[in-house]
Formats: sequence, C-alpha cells, structure tokens
Amino acid sequence: MSTDAAILHPADQRLGDSLVAAAKLAPRDLERAQAASAELGKRLPDVLVQLGLVSEADIAAARAQMHGLRLLASDDFPAELPDVPGLQRGFLLGHHVLPLAVDERGLSVALPDPDDAFVQKALRLATGLPLQVAVAAPGEIDKALADRAAEAAADDDGAADDDVDSGEFVEHLRDLASEAPVIRMVNTLIGRVIELRASDIHLEPFEDGLHLRYRVDGALDTAEVIPPRQGAAVASRIKLLAHLDIAERRLPQDGRIRTRVKGRELDLRVSTVPSVHGESVVMRVLDRTAVRLSLEDMRVPPDTLARFAEMLARPHGILLVTGPTGAGKTTTLYAGLARLDAGTQKIVTVEDPVEYQLPGIVQIQVHAQIGLTFANALRSILRQDPDVVMIGEMRDGETAQIAVQAALTGHLVLSTLHTNDAASAVIRMVDMGVERFLITSTVNGVVAQRLVRMLCEHCKAPETPDPAWLRRTGLQRYASPGAPIYRAVGCAQCRGSGYRGRLGIYELLVVDDALRRAIAEGADAGALQALAVKGGMLSLHEDGLRRVAAGLTTIEEVLRATQDAGDA
Repeated sequence: MSTDAAILHPADQRLGDSLVAAAKLAPRDLERAQAASAELGKRLPDVLVQLGLVSEADIAAARAQMHGLRLLASDDFPAELPDVPGLQRGFLLGHHVLPLAVDERGLSVALPDPDDAFVQKALRLATGLPLQVAVAAPGEIDKALADRAAEAAADDDGAADDDVDSGEFVEHLRDLASEAPVIRMVNTLIGRVIELRASDIHLEPFEDGLHLRYRVDGALDTAEVIPPRQGAAVASRIKLLAHLDIAERRLPQDGRIRTRVKGRELDLRVSTVPSVHGESVVMRVLDRTAVRLSLEDMRVPPDTLARFAEMLARPHGILLVTGPTGAGKTTTLYAGLARLDAGTQKIVTVEDPVEYQLPGIVQIQVHAQIGLTFANALRSILRQDPDVVMIGEMRDGETAQIAVQAALTGHLVLSTLHTNDAASAVIRMVDMGVERFLITSTVNGVVAQRLVRMLCEHCKAPETPDPAWLRRTGLQRYASPGAPIYRAVGCAQCRGSGYRGRLGIYELLVVDDALRRAIAEGADAGALQALAVKGGMLSLHEDGLRRVAAGLTTIEEVLRATQDAGDA
C-alpha cells in the first residue's frame, strides 16, 4: 500500500478518509480503489465514480465539508449566468468551471475540486478578480454550461463561435440528451398523448423556458413550462429520436419518430424551426390504432355518403377533397380507398409523408431531395398499370396536368387541394394552368370539409331555444319544433372543455351538366357555388347546422369552422 499512497494526491487521500468517515465508502472499497488508481494512473475520485462506489454528488459533498465551502446543486445556480471577460467557453467546459456572479466581492464560481490550484490561479490571472469558490458536482456544472451554450447558440445570428470547440459542445448536448431524467421526461410528454387524445405536441421556447402544449380536439392547451436549463436537452433528445442533426440549430429540420406507447404504435412527424429563444419543436401524432378508416365511423351523413360512394365507384375521373391543413382530408381519402376492392384493383398512392399503411395498396413516399417529387412519381406509376391513383396533394401545375391526363386515360384519381370551399377547387385548377374544358371532362366531384368538436356525451345539457334565435341562425330549417339544442358544460371526462372528439362537416359538389356548362363559360367560384346550392348541395355551414340540430355539436363550433368559407 505504500506505493499506492505515494502516488495518491494528498487531497485524494483526505477525500477517501472523509468518505469512509461519512459512511459513504467501506474501508475495503477504499483500498481497492486506491490500488486501481495507482495501477491506472488516474485520480482517486474518478476511479471511485467509475467503479460505482460513490456518486459525483457524494464526492462534491465530502469536498465541500473538508474545505468548509458551500455545496451547490443545479437548483442553486442563478437563472442567468454572467459573461465574464477573459473566460473562454472552451476553458470553462474543459475544467468544469461555472461562473455564478460578479460583484463587489469578486468572481463567484462553482468548481468540482477546490484543491485544483492551477484552475483557481488561471481564473485569477484571466479575470484580475478575487475568487469566491463553491463546490458542485462536475455533471451539474457541465449541464448548466451546455444549457447556457444552447441559449447563446439560439441567439446567435450565424456568426462563428469564438474559441469554442463545436464538436465538444455537440457531445455535451448528446450526453445531456442521453441522461435518464431527460429520457424519462421526453417519454412522459410523448406518452401523455394517449390519455389526452392529443393530435400534436408543441414545444415552444420563450424566455421563461420551454412551453409544452398539446392540441386536443383542435384546441391548444398549455400543459407546463420546462425550465430553460432543461429545454435544450429535451429538444436535443427529440432530435436524436427523430434522427436529426443536433448540431444544426439554425435551419429547420424534419424527421420522424416511431415508438410504442402503452401498447399502441405511434408515428410522430417531427418539425424543428429556429426561433429567437431556441428551437421550436412540433410533433404531429399519427396514432394508427385510433384512425377511423370507415366513412360510416366518421359519421358522414347518409346522403353525402351515398353520393361520395357513387363517385368512388366510377371507373375514371378526378375526385378532390379540399380544406385547410388539419381538416382531415387525407383521412377521408384513406377511408375512400378502404371502400375500394384492393384485391381486384391495383391502387397506388403518392404521399408526403405516408401517414398510414393500408393493406393491399402500393404506397410511395415522396423524396424531393433526390428528385422523387409528386409529378415524377406520378409519371412512373402510370406505367405500373394502376386502376386507382391517390395523390397526397395537388401542389403545382405539373402534378395537376399529369392527374388530368391520368383521368383522361381511364384512371380514377383521388387528391387533395387547399381551398376554402368546393367550388374554389375548380378555380384553383384553372390557376394551376389546367384548361377549363379538361376540368369539365375529368372532375367528377369535390368534397370540402372541416372538423368541429363534438359535444361530450357525459355532460352536454339540453336547452329550449328561442324561436327568434332559431330563425336568426338558420337552425329552424333543421330543428324539429320544440326539440332541444345542446350546449357544452364540462366534466372530468372532457377535461372541463364540454367537448370530446371531433367530427367532419361536409360540402359535396357533384359536377353535373349544369356545372360543366358554367365552368366552360368561365364562371367564377361564387357563381359555381350558387349553382351547386341551387342543384341541392348543402354548404359547409348548412351541414354544420344539421349537426347542431342532431345534438352533436354547437352553433359556436360551426361558426368557428365555417366563417372562413364565407358561410357564416
């Protein structure tokens, strides 16, 4: 043991004795660690931690007691760390130095080892300030430094970092993202989507931390605020899971996480964008077990369902589904495809991304980075002899032109467009460069849709409406005399919102002879809409009123969903 003792740093010998005295370490384990320290040429505290005999926190506590210094945990660190002239981030990271404050007493720092005379001398020379020393575990110090570096990187407008080793910083972020508390936190916030029935998770960085919000039934609700020190680690953990570049914090990135939560398969589409206070992360939840791929289960009204099914049964032509982002357009198309017989027909889809995998259907993922765009994929699959083609979105004139050619050559084409109402889809195709006579020859119909929140069945309350209010809202056309109208109340089942789940309201424009003549003559969207209504089409607003009269939703929800379509 004499050789071991000669190699040991004198402070390490005292530290070992202190740990034994505090019953943190058995004497036999201390002897074993001293022998390993001598053999490996490593400091005793490092060996003790690597062997799992004590924790970094135990060593920090022993050192603080030995020197009569304050022991700090991460909660004791100031919210804003000072920038001290003369101290480079590379030095702070390399020697586990955390500046705490600069005041009349000098520079206050947290160090893992108060016996390191070199570090203390370097700090005094670099700053010219007296030193006030506290003790903290090196892991806590590294985490605080990495969080501060992440905040500085988010505020940076792209200038190169001064003397910091970016590779070293990225490794710090990677280490933080792999710590058990961060892993548990990310798993918890993802797992919560099941009980909340959330469709999206939003992580938004602000000065006071990372705001966590869930979108439930179309409405966002703030769940909690993650402290700034943990925000960078949480964002990095999500980026690692989505196979994104955690070193890139100045450009948007997109990825995907596939995970299993409480026995259910979840796909999360991850999007990150840089903001003033850091990276904003949004995860869109694709719950394969929760999607309803039946038009009946989606509560499509029987009259709309019958006409929609008739258009799906046609051998060729174009069927469009329109609405804003998040209106359920793709789910409606999937439900339409599910009605078709994939055993006797070849059905091919081109999507960005493929949201749900359907049995018996060939689904193609767009990869614009390698040139596999909607248009290029569509050209190729037409040589695959398909009967039915679904295009995830008709984004440009080239895709629209190929879709029209496919319909003219005997294919049934299903696709989506971003328009406010059904009639506007025709004008949108004209704007994309499709000739009107081609539209009249190919488009079978257009479905416009919105999602409204459904009243909670456990707490919705009936009330007898005033006849004048019924006339003013237009509900008298759909409500039976004396029948109640239901209002939202709120209970534990719906988390106090009064709503639970969503349903679609629909506007189905069938392109008949009258509409074909109007399109060919250059009619605008308003004229086409009026002609379709005259022919029996119910507008989005009117279909919504039917749902209110049926006790499924409220007039407020219908107005919120349809006022942008000009129906309110």
